Amino acid sequence: MYYIKKTMEVSGSHYLCLSHQSKCENLHGHNWIITVYCKSKELNDDGMVVDFTEVKALVHGYLDHQNLNERLDFNPTAENMAHWIVERVPNCYKADVQESTGNIATYEKDED
Repeated sequence: MYYIKKTMEVSGSHYLCLSHQSKCENLHGHNWIITVYCKSKELNDDGMVVDFTEVKALVHGYLDHQNLNERLDFNPTAENMAHWIVERVPNCYKADVQESTGNIATYEKDED
């Protein structure tokens, strides 16, 4: 099995729609640290699991310096963002989304 890991920083704003009162219901920003994990039993024709540039374009290129509530069609919690990344990036099986020091959400696909 081949594995790659790509870490990037994404700056953006969001607000959360919650079932309880929270300061996070107000528009605010983060510099998220996002780590994308991909794997494959076989390499593609270029000898890669997936090109690091493609991973960056699909995540950083889509989210950086955006209002995530306008860019995404779901409540942009760190957990939901991690799930979205795994579904968006080819061969991705896991994503970590750190919104601040000590606050990290991880989504990992179940093995089929």
